[in-house]
Amino acid sequence: MAAGAISTVSGQARDAESAIVPYKISIPDAVLQDLKARLSRTRWPDQLENVGWDYGTDTAYLKTLVDYWRDRFDWRAQERKLNEFDQFTTTIDGLRIHFIHQKSQVPNAMPLVLTHGWPGSIYEFHKIIGPLTDPVKYGGRPEDAFTVVAISLPGFGFSERPKDRGYSPEKMAGIIAKLMARLGYTRYGVQGGDWGGIISRIIALNDASHVAGLHLNFCIAPSPGGPTALEGVPDAEVTLMNETNARMENERAYQQIQGTKPQTLGVGLTDSPAGLASWIVEKFHAWCDCGDNIESRFSKDDLLTNITIYWATQTAASSTRIYYENRVAPPVNGRVTVPTACALFPKEITTPPRKWVEARYNLVRWTPMARGGHFAALEQPDLLLNDVREFFRPLRQAPR
Repeated sequence: MAAGAISTVSGQARDAESAIVPYKISIPDAVLQDLKARLSRTRWPDQLENVGWDYGTDTAYLKTLVDYWRDRFDWRAQERKLNEFDQFTTTIDGLRIHFIHQKSQVPNAMPLVLTHGWPGSIYEFHKIIGPLTDPVKYGGRPEDAFTVVAISLPGFGFSERPKDRGYSPEKMAGIIAKLMARLGYTRYGVQGGDWGGIISRIIALNDASHVAGLHLNFCIAPSPGGPTALEGVPDAEVTLMNETNARMENERAYQQIQGTKPQTLGVGLTDSPAGLASWIVEKFHAWCDCGDNIESRFSKDDLLTNITIYWATQTAASSTRIYYENRVAPPVNGRVTVPTACALFPKEITTPPRKWVEARYNLVRWTPMARGGHFAALEQPDLLLNDVREFFRPLRQAPR
């Protein structure tokens, strides 16, 4: 082949990789039929009497959820709801990435990246994308409009499952920064919780020249150590941190197995939809501000839409590997210099004192919330939405 022809072919390959392709969710009927068949054959474990959720997922509750999933849950209705958003795929670093790109009709709306974590998905954001992009329709102000980019993390949901090692939070942060550049955004905001908060922090570190501000509802900050670690920390913050640590004492086993042997766990989660539901719903129950009534904050449809995304895309195993990759990757050190906000929900799985957060971030906004837990966008969308709007108002104009 002539040199010119080789150059043309390679150029076409680059164009194909960088193409942004419209996408609609369409799970095959055969997948949904197989799901119902598997649910009908669930082999249930025994459970001690009167223990509720003390030993893990309450089997009595899970049976009602599985029955609903098998007989009444309407995936197609949820699929139509998600397909109301503008979705696309593009290939970055050899991996096909899925994302919502919901443009606001308000001129000069600020680009904002929303990043989920585990065991979440882009579904977490379905309550806030509309108010973010079209605030007037929801009683807000036009100057608070955002154009939203919500990515399915590599190995999660509708993004491709990595075939190689190394998809750490830092690598995922790099993919998101490349996506924003590909979309033509030179200045944007980032927002995240759970792994999304960790990844957003790294974006703010590594792509600081393009990040206008960092909003977190998952604020991780290590103790500085030593006898002065709590010096100057208000008693209320110490109490909240101690209560959180005590509550989480028996809630971290999943991190150990997902951080060391995710493939072992992945077999059961990929083969059994009831097992997958048990693994995920237990986290929603433990991490919400809902007492013992999970459905006071999340409907069955909320829970099952998120779980079905994992099931239908077979990403139960690939999504958990982020814990392994994070454990073996070198730490991403450094203090975030871009303006940062922390929305601190009282039932979050970590609630560090403000003093510790200030040591790690250029903290300009600190909002202790009156209620809410880990899945803020789904559990307390109005509180999160208002805090995001207020934080970014003074940051919308680029510095001169």
